[in-house]
Amino acid sequence: MFAGHFGIAAAAKGKANRLPLWSLIISSQLLDIVFLLLFLMGIEGFGAPIEGGKGTVIRAEYSHSLLSAILLSVVAGYLASRRWGKNSGIVIGSVTFSHWILDLIVHVPDLPILPGNIGNFQYLGFGLWQYPFISMLLEGLIVLVGAIIYIRYVYKNSERKWSRKGLLNISLVAAFLTLSFVFSV
Repeated sequence: MFAGHFGIAAAAKGKANRLPLWSLIISSQLLDIVFLLLFLMGIEGFGAPIEGGKGTVIRAEYSHSLLSAILLSVVAGYLASRRWGKNSGIVIGSVTFSHWILDLIVHVPDLPILPGNIGNFQYLGFGLWQYPFISMLLEGLIVLVGAIIYIRYVYKNSERKWSRKGLLNISLVAAFLTLSFVFSV
């Protein structure tokens, strides 16, 4: 669901014009950024399927737990609200948490409720990745909707005419979304 996260960021930019696009892109990937840092420290990584599932799972016991996602979303939202205002903070927090929601849909059950799976609760994940065509279709749809919302935003904010800057922005975002989708497949 790598590209899908960026699709959410593009859609949010179409509705939250005060926020720079980079802030939405980072917030859409914040859980994976934390995962990468923990991976580099040897705390998180990749492993065998949990309880007979298919494929490799992401061992993101801390960065992708439900509680961690909530806390990261609140912190990101708070920092954004200090910089860009309360509504922008809500958008950044929501985009950050959307990462966990999308992962819940596609991951096999490998998302813990609490960091480090404290309490040994059952892992969460609906496992859509086990159906590649359907998961690619969903991700492509999220990217497409995000791109359409972003294009409408650019058009509306360029006084309903296509300026060079507007076309360049659309081209860059479209290329970015396309590449991220291709590399996530």
